[in-house]
Amino acid sequence: MAIVPSRPKWKGTMTDRERFNRQMHFQPVDRCFNCEFGFWEENFHSWSMFTKNGVTKNTEADRFFNFDVYAGVGLSAYLNPAFETKVIRQTATTKIIQNGEGLLAEVPLDGHDTIPHFIKSSIEKPEDWERVKAERLNVNSPSRIIDVKALKEHHPAGRDYPLHVHCGSMIGHVRDMLTFEGLAYALYDYPEMVEDMIETLCQLVERGLDQVLGKIDFDFAGGWEDICFKNGPIVPPSFFDDVIVPRYKRIHKRLAAAGIDVWYTDCDGDIRPILQRFLDGGINCMFPWEVNSSGHPGESLDKYGRQLLVMGGVDKIKLGEGPAAIKAYLETLEPLVKRGGFIPHCDHRCPPNVKEQDYIYYLDLKEKMFGMA
Repeated sequence: MAIVPSRPKWKGTMTDRERFNRQMHFQPVDRCFNCEFGFWEENFHSWSMFTKNGVTKNTEADRFFNFDVYAGVGLSAYLNPAFETKVIRQTATTKIIQNGEGLLAEVPLDGHDTIPHFIKSSIEKPEDWERVKAERLNVNSPSRIIDVKALKEHHPAGRDYPLHVHCGSMIGHVRDMLTFEGLAYALYDYPEMVEDMIETLCQLVERGLDQVLGKIDFDFAGGWEDICFKNGPIVPPSFFDDVIVPRYKRIHKRLAAAGIDVWYTDCDGDIRPILQRFLDGGINCMFPWEVNSSGHPGESLDKYGRQLLVMGGVDKIKLGEGPAAIKAYLETLEPLVKRGGFIPHCDHRCPPNVKEQDYIYYLDLKEKMFGMA
């Protein structure tokens, strides 16, 4: 069924594309860019406004709430083909699956959102990696050829929304293929293998960028890492310096030559121990800025000045505490929105403990505070 917006789009005098680009470059805007990161799967089954209106996924929720629009283009810079996803065995409450990364994972039978319990990786030794690289990460495979003509037709130069080119992942996907524990051991047991995995992913991104840059009019770049948790990164900062940052710099060189000067990456947890390293590599926008790990975004924005851009930073814990806490927290973000280079939204998927009436209160208050007067 077609999703009917439940609320008017925020009033404005600029297109979403103009607004995003100006806000990310500290220039005056008509009002704040309005977007959100999305919702846990449970929200789509427990919030009546979703169930009554046929909203079943985040893209539909974006339309339902009439958020500003932005889009992205991928580069086929990961496993291709992916591993077959299949059920290996099942218990009364869980099932053991093989996922697309080739991991054996235990997941709940009822399908509720949770981090899987990973049991085994398809890559445990260098010979395993060489096999997977040859079969699924071949830089020269015809599957890596991008249909640029179709992308240009789908995202014309005169569009009214911002478009990013997705620059993949240097280390997050390595963690995906090895598991958290597997990466931790491999850094010491097989450091050359880990670096070759990162180099292969970098080459895949480079090959994709070489096909699209200069042919499609991108506004910014995107990426995904997720290699931090509440106590910091799962790889040593020195490893970031020696192995990962040089690859970021290679990608950034291509982006800069194409006039792209905003590059965000999605990394959860406490990113502060490696934040300077992201900046050194050319990644200057952090998303979704989890407050309970990385602190209030204002602290780091004050420290790094205009070097740093942030999307996110609205404490999901405060959303679950009700209107008074929501209002008090949003008031702390007012100076950041006014400053520019900051787009506020929930600092991860909105969890199901947030009451739907409180979420509507949050959206209304955000519009009142950061929309057009």
